[in-house]
Amino acid sequence: MRTPTPLRRHNRILHLRRSARATTTQWRRSLTVWAGAVLVGVVAVVFAVAADWAARTRLRLVHWDPYVMLLVLPAGLAASTWLTRNFFRGAQGSGIPQTIATLHIENFAIVDRVLALKVAFGKVLLTTFGLLCGASIGREGPTVQIGAAIMHAFSRRMRHANIAMRRAMILAGGAAGVSAAFNTPLAGIVFAIEELSHSFEQRTSGTMLTGVVLSGVTAIALVGNYSYFGHTDVDVPLGIAWIAVPACGIVGGVAGGLFSAILVRASRGLPGASGRFVMQHPIGFAALCGLVLAIIGVATHGATYGTGYAQARAIIDGTEHYPASFFVLKFAATIVSYCSGIPGGLFAPSLSIGAGMGGWIAQFLPHTTAGAVVLLGTVAYFSAVVQAPLTATVIVMEMCDNQQVTLALLATSFLAFGVSRTICAHPLYGALADRFLESVDKPVAPAEPLPEEAAATVEPHVPAS
Repeated sequence: MRTPTPLRRHNRILHLRRSARATTTQWRRSLTVWAGAVLVGVVAVVFAVAADWAARTRLRLVHWDPYVMLLVLPAGLAASTWLTRNFFRGAQGSGIPQTIATLHIENFAIVDRVLALKVAFGKVLLTTFGLLCGASIGREGPTVQIGAAIMHAFSRRMRHANIAMRRAMILAGGAAGVSAAFNTPLAGIVFAIEELSHSFEQRTSGTMLTGVVLSGVTAIALVGNYSYFGHTDVDVPLGIAWIAVPACGIVGGVAGGLFSAILVRASRGLPGASGRFVMQHPIGFAALCGLVLAIIGVATHGATYGTGYAQARAIIDGTEHYPASFFVLKFAATIVSYCSGIPGGLFAPSLSIGAGMGGWIAQFLPHTTAGAVVLLGTVAYFSAVVQAPLTATVIVMEMCDNQQVTLALLATSFLAFGVSRTICAHPLYGALADRFLESVDKPVAPAEPLPEEAAATVEPHVPAS
């Protein structure tokens, strides 16, 4: 055996040191990703607890005097708009369009502003405040941007120079947010593939899968392995019962397509004098939206306030029956809430509208179990709004802990998606993300109306519609 020369021994030592440094760096990066995913799960649970507290407090207030909301909602939405514009600019809207846009923005200085932790904090604070006041919004969409912001902060901490890796972290954060918010890990993965990402490399990202799993496990560890809407044991057997599929698919597709088309049009700004009023008096416009929401809420005895989770669960369980006016007015309340420009998402209200619509359709379909029709109505409307049929199917299936209706859910979801596409050619979140990107790429004159999703990237004196 030949004795190593001093030079060979030195080279071997250098190689071992480099290998040790590389291994240490890899472990440090892995631990950082894991810590970020766990933090997303913790924040999602805290957000959910805060939202539940807001709902309970609002319910006590409504029971005390339902007409007090005629003061609370206008004042609350005006205050939320003022806080957003002065302290948390960029927290408007659902947060999903911003997250989608950051996956396509080359200038990471802009990404840093859009996914700033301050914006994420404002998202939690102001969405909770909006739910307390009675706005028809949800927390699940904002959790996507919050998760993306947390993972992006960890990515900056690791000083990632690789653009693909930084985007993978953002994607992982958004998917982890969905997973933790709904306690639906599979839905988080499908959502990232179908809605957030358009890149094969990102679709197969191990970082995304790690984030989804760890955030989901964290949520389960903190609140238990629950189903969002409990457990349903209904089925849609092949035969005449399947008439519910085209019925829910067509009605849900039309309603969801109209909803998306209205919001896409509103994101471009209102025409004429009304558009000028919104631009010049955004806080006054928010107060006016709050008054409209309060009037709708009083007319429905408070059913349209908040996420609509309690109403949706009661409809799915069969313990409550609401008239057609419920989902129509909830539809209107959600549009008004979103157009006001306050932070808040669309996921939970959309599920509530879909459940109400399904409950109404069920009375005309005696050959199909009412609970099954409600689930089909829920998936139809939700799929039509987000135009992501696989995500809608998996979310509803996991939320209700029911795999028996998977085939019927898929068929209804894709039918609703097709109908929605004929009404609103561009997916809602994609259209809002495009508006956001346009505002980034092209300077906007002070007189031009802006979508609220673009507020993070424009000068502070330019109002957001």
